[in-house]
Amino acid sequence: MKLTKTLLFVFNLLLFISCQSNSSINLEEQQSYVKTNSGFAVVNNKMATTIYLSDNEFVGVQKIAKKFQEDIKRVTNIKPDIIIDESSLSKSAIIVGTIGSSKLIDKLIADKKLDVSSIQGKWETFLIETIKNPFEGVDEALVIVGSDKRGTIFGMFDMSSEMGVSPLYYWCDVPVKKKQNVFIARGSHTKGTPKVKYRGIFINDEAPSLTNWVYPKFGGFNAKFYDHVFELILRMKGNYLWPAMWQPRMFYVDDAQNSILADEYGVVIGTTHHEPLTRAHAEWGKFGEGEWNYNSNPENLKKFWTEAMERLDDKEALVTVGMRGDGDEAMSEDTAIETLEKVVKDQRQIIADVTGKPAEETPQLWALYKEVQDYYDRGMQVPDDVTLLLCDDNWGNIRKLPALDAEPRKGGYGIYYHFDYVGGPRNYKWINTTQIERVWEQMHLAYEHNVKDIWIVNVGDIKPMEFPINFFLDYAWDPDKWNADNLQEYYTEWSEQQFGKEYAKEIGDLVKTYTKYNARRKHELLNIPVYSLTDFNEADNMLADFKTLEKKAIEFKEKLPKEYLDAYYHLVEYPIVASANLNELYIAAEKNKLYAEKGNPIANEYAQKVKDLYVKDSLLTKYYHEELAGGKWNGIMSQTHIGYNNWQQPRFNIIPETVEVELDKNNDKDSIVEDVSVSNSIIKPVIPAGTKGFVESNNYISIEANHFSSKTEPEPFQWKVVENLGKTGSSVISLPIKEGRVALNENSPKLSYNVYFQNKGKVKVYAYFSPTINYSTREGMYYGLSFDDEKPTQVNYDSDPLIFNYNGKVPSNWDNNVSDNIKIVTTDFDINEAGNHTLNYYRMDEGLVLQKIVIETNEKGIPKSYFGPPESTFSE
Repeated sequence: MKLTKTLLFVFNLLLFISCQSNSSINLEEQQSYVKTNSGFAVVNNKMATTIYLSDNEFVGVQKIAKKFQEDIKRVTNIKPDIIIDESSLSKSAIIVGTIGSSKLIDKLIADKKLDVSSIQGKWETFLIETIKNPFEGVDEALVIVGSDKRGTIFGMFDMSSEMGVSPLYYWCDVPVKKKQNVFIARGSHTKGTPKVKYRGIFINDEAPSLTNWVYPKFGGFNAKFYDHVFELILRMKGNYLWPAMWQPRMFYVDDAQNSILADEYGVVIGTTHHEPLTRAHAEWGKFGEGEWNYNSNPENLKKFWTEAMERLDDKEALVTVGMRGDGDEAMSEDTAIETLEKVVKDQRQIIADVTGKPAEETPQLWALYKEVQDYYDRGMQVPDDVTLLLCDDNWGNIRKLPALDAEPRKGGYGIYYHFDYVGGPRNYKWINTTQIERVWEQMHLAYEHNVKDIWIVNVGDIKPMEFPINFFLDYAWDPDKWNADNLQEYYTEWSEQQFGKEYAKEIGDLVKTYTKYNARRKHELLNIPVYSLTDFNEADNMLADFKTLEKKAIEFKEKLPKEYLDAYYHLVEYPIVASANLNELYIAAEKNKLYAEKGNPIANEYAQKVKDLYVKDSLLTKYYHEELAGGKWNGIMSQTHIGYNNWQQPRFNIIPETVEVELDKNNDKDSIVEDVSVSNSIIKPVIPAGTKGFVESNNYISIEANHFSSKTEPEPFQWKVVENLGKTGSSVISLPIKEGRVALNENSPKLSYNVYFQNKGKVKVYAYFSPTINYSTREGMYYGLSFDDEKPTQVNYDSDPLIFNYNGKVPSNWDNNVSDNIKIVTTDFDINEAGNHTLNYYRMDEGLVLQKIVIETNEKGIPKSYFGPPESTFSE
């Protein structure tokens, strides 16, 4: 009996500890507090419990409570009352309030009816708790309490999500999951404290698509539009926005209610890397005097910035300091660091003068974007309380991180990341091409380097980037929740939130696959001949991948209830079908050209196919604009994406040029055949007895990185497969990041790949990596290679010389690396005898992402192809 009681005590203790944990909450635990048959009744038997707030509660909390009220109605068709009065509560009550800003909450705390010690003083933390007899005459209350304004708002929206209201209910027409009754499990519920302080999005490059939708629907970028944006951010537990700013957008000027509503809701407004002290770029052309040059026009610039800080008043903001050239251009080459340091010093004096408090009490950031990072690298300093906003290369590869052992800064560090970009080598704006696996890998790097103060991502028009936006903000809330081992579960969890459990796995797989295929090559770069028509059957295999996926997506649609079809078109069908169509269009254009050069009349069939596919693209867009959700989204997919011939988008889609071949009257139609010869037919190798590993044939051995034969993991190191990351298979990384560089020797962490050579001789090892940039101040990024028991060779991944281009200082081959979404490093070896061997790959530096290994075994080389040769035959 004593043993039983002891075990029961231990079990309850462990259960209590697990409930208090702020991280690694799985899907079942997240959904567990919403019930349909027992607990505190939110709605039961068509009766809804009244929501109460105090009259001294934040205005924004009161406004969001009305959205929460509507959410309950969406789920149950019953709308609860809201009463802004604490004097008379019903026997059952939902009480919403913020510590220190709610008479109801503060009285519960004072009466020791509500223990908020677990959230008090924390950033954006909420508690949902049931309380018996909280006040006289009240039998039971459900309390949603926040440590601050956003904490309370997150508590309401978290409960909405648990009830079945997706954050994308408006933006993707995701249907609400209906329930007759809603109960909340008795006890305490929380999602902990966010690990990253400011988590947000940047609406950018918002013409033509978003602009063409916003103006007819809302009349402009006004508070009616931004209400939906703020709500989306808050439902995803974000708190930060850089508003649309392409000419002539001016957030504070276009509608005075924009900033008022943002502040009420608790959405922190910032401005971009080239818009200091909260002024939109377009404002200089409207209100500024003279040239945008601090050496020649400092007084007018200071006046311009002072007016902006006065306009800000006491609204919460993250103030950008520093200066770039006019219109997001680089500063002139002769700009002195001393000048820029004076700019920051004077800006901070303006901040102090206007706010009446020390500058360090106003949150500020300095963005090390493009050439500005070079100023920092050359020694430019800003005060310690200013957050250093580090940046990627506009293509999802982080350029700079603090050293692992860097002294902490008071202002800390942030990251500015991209899902959308206008600039070289090519704009990418149309359909999502970002794998969340790469986002996870890069932001995990940032988090492990203590970049925890700001995470903001350029999302273009918001649509159709909803999926990666959702992941980015989810991951920013709790980076400890998602890791290499469970990341694939995110697809299923997210799909369940949108479409329900019955369809989650299959839809998640569709989303996972289309993002992988799209990440291989951005749509806007497909006009350049990419996939080989003649080697490895590459182009046809790529198209077969897409067509198989398209077929699955269309067939799966037939399983869905009618109410899900609009959301499915937004999130699954359109990105798959439109992407498959565009790839097929460009391959048809290349085949037309190839056959025309041969004088083969089948070129004419491909010319017609190009025309048909071009029309299909326009019809897909037409459906999106005119029929989807009853025409709600008219204009939103206006982005041009066909006919690029330089970095900038064409004004209109342009059909690829085709060539007609005159039909020989001696040939009838049935006699015309395709005659593309595969110049490198894949010959299956002869495998001698005793062969182990990947077998040489066709002058190469090709291996997907995750297909290693064995691994060596001395403490504390681990090799982790990042499933699905990469162009063809899955990738491998070495953890932990915090261990930094490792000395290279035979006992270093390594992956071993068994291979079989048909002959001895010289070989080249091509290591295919994700195009990571050296983000540290260390010279080089190194790994090791060896065959068998030979001493490992140190290889520098980062050996390309640096150049200064439109993206700042980057490796000389950067354009090709980001366009191809791969970096290939070559190392030479001698193989002294044919037969079985082992290729060893060693960790030295953290941060390298190995996708594939190809060994070239003949001086004739391997035919050029986009993916590299397909994986070789493996013999056990």
